[in-house]
Amino acid sequence: MWVAGVRLSNATDVLSHRLGIGEAVGGAVLLAFATNLPEIAIVVTAAIAHNLGIATGNILGGIAIQTVVLAVLDRFGVRDVPLSYRAASLTLVVEGALVVALLAIVVDGTRLSPGAIYFRLTGPAVLIAAVWVAGLWLVARAQSGLPWHEQGNPPDGQERPMGHRRATMERRGPSTRRAAVEFAVAAVVTLGGGVALERVSEGISTRVGLSGVLFGATVLAAATALPEVSTGLQSLRLGDYQLAVSDIFGGNAFLPVLFLPATIISGSAVLPQAHSTDVYLTALAIVLTVVYLWGLLFRPRRQWWGFGPDSVAVVALYALGIAGLAFVSHG
Repeated sequence: MWVAGVRLSNATDVLSHRLGIGEAVGGAVLLAFATNLPEIAIVVTAAIAHNLGIATGNILGGIAIQTVVLAVLDRFGVRDVPLSYRAASLTLVVEGALVVALLAIVVDGTRLSPGAIYFRLTGPAVLIAAVWVAGLWLVARAQSGLPWHEQGNPPDGQERPMGHRRATMERRGPSTRRAAVEFAVAAVVTLGGGVALERVSEGISTRVGLSGVLFGATVLAAATALPEVSTGLQSLRLGDYQLAVSDIFGGNAFLPVLFLPATIISGSAVLPQAHSTDVYLTALAIVLTVVYLWGLLFRPRRQWWGFGPDSVAVVALYALGIAGLAFVSHG
């Protein structure tokens, strides 16, 4: 999945430019789809098997752990100052706010009656998809220019504009036909890996004594976050700090949309069946996202052990949050 994720990311960058969609909404959708193929495979497979605990835990746990990926990128991808200092941009604040808004709708959706489903659709699942589309439109407008000085970018942030990594890949990458074939092959491998992970995860979680939610939120979510790690490290090597953060926020905003196909496929209202642990993971993801929003706004320069203060806080909060799952009621 790691190797396929790297190839998938490179092919996505080439195709997004060759097809003329670049940094627009289409490019964001293509990238979100590509980097979240493992999660898509797991959610669809789990929904078919009506194993909604794995599906929900993977979606919500995936958002939390993909936010922690930013701490990994901060530690191993940036040297002199924290990642949030270099990547600071109001566009990224808009993307982070979209993630928080979608997760708030998730929390509301868990409080509804399980019987509130009509034509295999529920209000919260449809609303999440609609808000995601509207949020992509706002992000696209923000990328084209904000009514602020420097278009919302600090004067001493990254030197080149966000997305220059994709432009570099477009120039150095393979032909469009080869990129399309590479994308298809890597997508099949990634999807196959996601299906295999879902099939074995239930057995592993039982044997090691972990609940489906805890396993899906930790081990399974970490495995499916591999494409985001590889994509982010490549962006940082080319100095595109904003794109590295944008890819994480964009993927996190896309994951709640998977509740819509999960509901349609399973024929059940997925969100109302969520356990207390699922709501707990959603709140944890909101807190972690807000911490990085603070970092993007206040731009700390200090580092501890190679981490920025916001990354230190995120790692500590995530560790405490996962430990706290053992004390959350499963009702």
